[in-house]
Amino acid sequence: MTRRVVITGLGTVNPLAAGVAGYWQGLLAGKNAISNIELIDTSAHKVHFGGEVKRFAPEDVLSAKVARHLDRFAQFALVSAIEAVKDSGLDFGKEDPFRCGVIFGSGIGGLMEFEEQHTVHMTRGPGRISPFVIPKMIANSAGGTISIHFGLQGPNTTISTACASAAHAIGDALRTIQYDHADVMVSGGSEAGITPMGLGGFINARALSSRNDDPAHASRPFDRDRDGFVLAEGSGVVVLEEYEHAKRRGATMYAEVLGCGSTADAHHITAPHPEGAGAAMAMKLCLRDAKLNPEQVGYVNAHGTSTELGDAAETRAIKKVFGEHARKLAVSSTKSMIGHLLGASGGVETIATALTLKHGVIHPTINYQTPDPACDLDYVPNKAREQRVRYAMSNSFGFGGHNCTLLVGAV
Repeated sequence: MTRRVVITGLGTVNPLAAGVAGYWQGLLAGKNAISNIELIDTSAHKVHFGGEVKRFAPEDVLSAKVARHLDRFAQFALVSAIEAVKDSGLDFGKEDPFRCGVIFGSGIGGLMEFEEQHTVHMTRGPGRISPFVIPKMIANSAGGTISIHFGLQGPNTTISTACASAAHAIGDALRTIQYDHADVMVSGGSEAGITPMGLGGFINARALSSRNDDPAHASRPFDRDRDGFVLAEGSGVVVLEEYEHAKRRGATMYAEVLGCGSTADAHHITAPHPEGAGAAMAMKLCLRDAKLNPEQVGYVNAHGTSTELGDAAETRAIKKVFGEHARKLAVSSTKSMIGHLLGASGGVETIATALTLKHGVIHPTINYQTPDPACDLDYVPNKAREQRVRYAMSNSFGFGGHNCTLLVGAV
């Protein structure tokens, strides 16, 4: 029999807020966090806006030395992890360090550091490349830094499955505790892809919205007039803990993680399967893992990127899995407010889903104005809804055809 796993700590840095309280308040208020990019010069780019973390000051939490030796994505990760661990009330000095670990996700890793040092190489020569370029750019630097900061010597791996990275990381952390390889795992994901090359690459892949004249309404999941996703950055971290371990210390339990389903589309490197076949199977496997019937689920936190193909495919997948019950589901997209955090998406969206169960309120999908016949479910348009939910899903789908669904239940 597998062990029960609960979420006892939450932490985030994202375009809405640096901190869970502000993030949750912004979601319920339907607040838009998309605006013109200030982090880099976008004058040569065709898209000038995104979900940027404004006025991020890592030195408010980290020492100047630590912050200087981390790429922006790892700074996000460590700051969020510190918040999540503090929120959990855990004192790792009283825990067996080999029973506490980190499984973390990032789709790209330290892209900003890579670009900056490539410029140094091209302009000043290889002898001027920073000795920190490799440890700063590698994707596992976030997980490694978190383990070093807290002294966690248990399982430590990094997942890189594009936009499904954080969800897969949480799923693997769930298994690690279920099968008694650890009692506590810090998990989630982080991304800082708003760089000249990151922005340019997504523009040229024709993946992004081009509403330069109206950034606030650019991210519009499931709306008929959607024209692409909005590139964003940030991190979302959860502390997962074995149920009895959390209970003994009187921890706050936000939700129980009940299942994870994972599949591949095996279809196209960037486009989803048109019928959502892989996504549907991920949801089915997640339900089976959680030992639940489709009718027991009340809410789906959708991948909902605001792309023409993706939103329609996810809607078809939900209908395929839930049948007539799909019409009774509440479905909403966190990305409508904060944009697409790529490999960090599953982290920030798991936090939103857990808080939905904890507080009995579902955040809206904002910018939903014109219904699309291909997207005809209840997307909780524009205003939050008070609704008690017992079980909820969170979907994450990534380039390469990676699909991951997590299922959480109220405690």
